[in-house]
Amino acid sequence: MKVGILAGGYGTRLAEETEVRPKPMVEIGGMPILWHIMMHYYQYGHRDFAIALGYKGDYIKRWFADFCSLGGNLRIETGNGKVSKTHNGERPDWVVDLIDTGPKTLTGGRIKRLSDYFGKETFLLTWGDGLSNVDLDALIRFHKAHGRLATVTAVRPPARYGNIETDGDQVTRFTEKSQLHEGWINGAFFVLEPGIMDYISGDDVMFEHAPLESLAADGQLMVYRHESFWQCMDTLREKHLLEELWQNGAPWKSW
Repeated sequence: MKVGILAGGYGTRLAEETEVRPKPMVEIGGMPILWHIMMHYYQYGHRDFAIALGYKGDYIKRWFADFCSLGGNLRIETGNGKVSKTHNGERPDWVVDLIDTGPKTLTGGRIKRLSDYFGKETFLLTWGDGLSNVDLDALIRFHKAHGRLATVTAVRPPARYGNIETDGDQVTRFTEKSQLHEGWINGAFFVLEPGIMDYISGDDVMFEHAPLESLAADGQLMVYRHESFWQCMDTLREKHLLEELWQNGAPWKSW
């Protein structure tokens, strides 16, 4: 299946990093978070990507161009200026379409602009700022079994604060950062049918608003519950958390 990744937002809550590069290019373990996301899909056999660009989209284009041309070993003949590759090195076998979808286009509009690249087939979609170890094979089986237009992966976010239970003014139970007390939220990692495009009217539509609300109202939206690792990268604190996790085994790493 083709994989769509939305990589065009401004990332304003991560301004320390995104003043110079788009959020999907913020590095974890020396590689952009976008690369980590794509590697997860690749491990499940998905190699065909359509990436929706917006804010600082040229940065992403240059990175992929350098990734292809500079990866592996080079031989340089200084006398004649000839540069040639001696080994290609270890690079994933991807096909990547980098699509300019406008600097101000909202998430629904970006998806709509990718519709020609998805064609009439079922496709996968996620945001360019979240990592997970979601079982993509199980997710796709779930989607195919129910026959609706859309499946969204629901996750429980890591709790930021301790949970306090009280009796009057007395604390009866304190649980530090228990994830079980958090509700289910949209974790992206969608499986979608081409029919969802009919729910998106144009560039100024947030996919998370009217389209998903209407799909739900029409009985066309199903939820796949993912109980294991998921973490977005909206803030510098979360970037540092992902970096620390990478140094200690990276729960999303399957390669």
